[in-house]
Amino acid sequence: MNSPYLPRTLPAELEILIEFSLDLRWTWSHAGDALWQTMAPEIWEKTQNPWLLLQNVSKERLETLAQDQSFLSKLEALNGERIDYYSQDGWLESEYPGSQLGTIAYFSMEYGLGEALPIYAGGLGILAGDLLKSASDLNLPLVGVGLLYQQGYFRQMIDAQGAQQAFYPYNEPSGLPIRRALDKHGNRLTIVLELPARELFLRVWEVQVGRVSLYLLDSNDLMNNPVDQAITAELYGGGKEMRLLQEIVLGIGGWRVLEALEIQPEICHLNEGHAAFVALERIRAFKRNYQVTFAEALWATRAGNMFTTHTPVSAGFDCYSPELMQQYLSEIVLTLGISFHQFLALGQSSIERSEETFNMTYFALRTCAAVNGVSRLHAQVSQMLFHQLYPHWPITEIPVGYVTNGVHVPTWDSIFADALWTCFCGKGRWAGKVDTLRKQIESIKDEDLWTFRGESRGKLVKYVRQQIIEKLKLRRAPEDEQSLVQNIFDPNTLTLGFARRFAEYKRPNLLLHDPDRLIRLLTNSHYPVQLVIAGKAHPSDKEGQQLIQEMANFVRRPEVRGHMVFLADYDMAMAEQFVQGVDVWINTPRRPWEACGTSGMKLLANGGLNLSELDGWWAEAYTPEVGWALGDGQTHSEPEWDAVEANELYRILEERVVPEFYQRNERGIPEQWVARIRSSMAILAPEFSSNRMLRDYVERYYLPACTQYQQRIVNNATLAKKLAVWQTLLAEHWSAVYMQNLQIESSDSEHYITLHVYLDDLLADSVRVEVYADGLENAMPFCQLMDRKAALPGSVNSYLYEAKVPADRPAAEYTPRLVANHRHVNIPAEEAHIKWYR
Repeated sequence: MNSPYLPRTLPAELEILIEFSLDLRWTWSHAGDALWQTMAPEIWEKTQNPWLLLQNVSKERLETLAQDQSFLSKLEALNGERIDYYSQDGWLESEYPGSQLGTIAYFSMEYGLGEALPIYAGGLGILAGDLLKSASDLNLPLVGVGLLYQQGYFRQMIDAQGAQQAFYPYNEPSGLPIRRALDKHGNRLTIVLELPARELFLRVWEVQVGRVSLYLLDSNDLMNNPVDQAITAELYGGGKEMRLLQEIVLGIGGWRVLEALEIQPEICHLNEGHAAFVALERIRAFKRNYQVTFAEALWATRAGNMFTTHTPVSAGFDCYSPELMQQYLSEIVLTLGISFHQFLALGQSSIERSEETFNMTYFALRTCAAVNGVSRLHAQVSQMLFHQLYPHWPITEIPVGYVTNGVHVPTWDSIFADALWTCFCGKGRWAGKVDTLRKQIESIKDEDLWTFRGESRGKLVKYVRQQIIEKLKLRRAPEDEQSLVQNIFDPNTLTLGFARRFAEYKRPNLLLHDPDRLIRLLTNSHYPVQLVIAGKAHPSDKEGQQLIQEMANFVRRPEVRGHMVFLADYDMAMAEQFVQGVDVWINTPRRPWEACGTSGMKLLANGGLNLSELDGWWAEAYTPEVGWALGDGQTHSEPEWDAVEANELYRILEERVVPEFYQRNERGIPEQWVARIRSSMAILAPEFSSNRMLRDYVERYYLPACTQYQQRIVNNATLAKKLAVWQTLLAEHWSAVYMQNLQIESSDSEHYITLHVYLDDLLADSVRVEVYADGLENAMPFCQLMDRKAALPGSVNSYLYEAKVPADRPAAEYTPRLVANHRHVNIPAEEAHIKWYR
């Protein structure tokens, strides 16, 4: 068969493999892995890329496979399973039949889908990849938009001094499981952006992720000058100007891709502030198509935009100077009908601070009707970070919700875990509701769980040994030295894991606080422990690189070697091995700097346990029966706190984790440990899956946003136009609105509050009068609507308001306030006017 994409012909019996290899659904198919492994084991092990495998496997091997009935039977079975997958209606149709949910466009700077497409750096990209995969499983109308990097993120080597060295292999498009996107006429799609004194040509590639399409933009076009060709050269590379250009390509270019493909999303989901310029281009397109003002277009489109923030510190926000913004965006802003000063104010803390840098996160907040953090604690942290954008509002009412992240379990479960879950929960367990999984997992016997964990740990030990052997072969180590590797690690020994980005706030070297104590823990002859570590530091993070060097040199100490290893070049393939085989995952961030953290979630379905700081997801997941907690659940800034928690970490390992693992019954099973595994798998694995995460997004955000967007654009955006007028009137008259004559009459059970309110020329329905009080003993604040009664005699547009509130606190703790009010507006996300009586 001749394929327009594959530069060779396959035997007719194997033609379906072309379709298989270009559909990244194989990244969560154990049967698919086995098939590719059978075809060409060496190529598969080195590349994990079926598309590259098809290009490089020998013609003779293909002809042999075409006559191999056993192989063809497996191929037929895999194709049947794939057809069945695509024929199912999916969760959305079964749960919300006839749903009016329109297309969701998901914008992200990076996607971690598999090693065959290395366009990710870490957790943000892995999360985006898992979301696309779950969207396919649930059959949601979602498309992804991102960038295709020529080099992607760096690859890591550890040199003889233990220092990190960074390398940037080239991503050859012909070797990636992607294809050129075509326009409606069948031509290769190219998007053109206007840059100062030149045009930027962007190639567009399509990636099939099951039912979901991901579109990637690429500036490496010969029509561009060499500098512009390099815009998409490297993920998170270059300086401020290069980053700004990448974000212009992602947001503005990404929206134009959808327009060119005649995809009309009702919801744009921004995965971090990098993607915020899509809101700008969406406003511009709406203004042009509907012939409305900028304000009206903002009101219309904002309802269909949502923003997910992943950053727990303001230093993580992308900010650009007004001069740089002027250089690249002034021409676009001219088409909006507003001044450049007005545009800049959308990305600044207030309109009075015109010299302030343009903050992409602030711009996203002002152009999206809904904002969420990625864990409950992170939402609270974000409310404090964004407080200055909503002056005079209580912290608890800053409009940031949360959807705690989850992981795509079929991507991260081992073949042993998949078999166990399939046996007890069925094959389609992650394609719909997961409510029944807990009871099914709780029925698994101790022997089955412990056997499954032994198989998983043994596989990890083999992987660790193989990785070390490969490194020894690279430096041509003697055979006798290579043979010693077989003594490294023991498949029956408690195995701890630590792998993540090496950054100071993650405290990766907390375990090294007392080296002698750690060595005693590792080398205990009765209760031995082994520790596998991996991670990268950003090439510009010198402190993180120093932490890697300290760790790499520690594991080379003679007394440690054999009990602890640092594996270089941590990537998705290595992460899979770690999370499938490790017994306990250690996580030590400095609270509250871990927005969520998903690495520990990947262990859950695999029977691994977590020992983590009470930060991010673990702050809401932890209970004593599912793992171990580090810290007191509070935020500490005192310098000595790291030492306190390091000692606590050692103590938990010495007194609780290690003894529990080795305390066996007469059958050799650690009953308490296995009970903990069962609880963790049953309770946490479904709850922290991307299946649950994406269903939360649909029910809490996508469906309401879709309804609100449709309401605002119907009848040539009539409602959006009314909202723009409403907001203008609020701004004109708010300073003249005031409250007077607060009266409180108290009894044993309640306080009766009355208040006079003068509204100037505002309609009474444009404001809401409330009684507010801070929460008691960490409870939520009290807020009650006051009833509007008679008009005040002798005054224009003024009214008496009253309310009865509980007398469980002194009357002086209640305060009336005025806030903007409209039933079609998200207050205070879209309109933050507020006025307090005192």
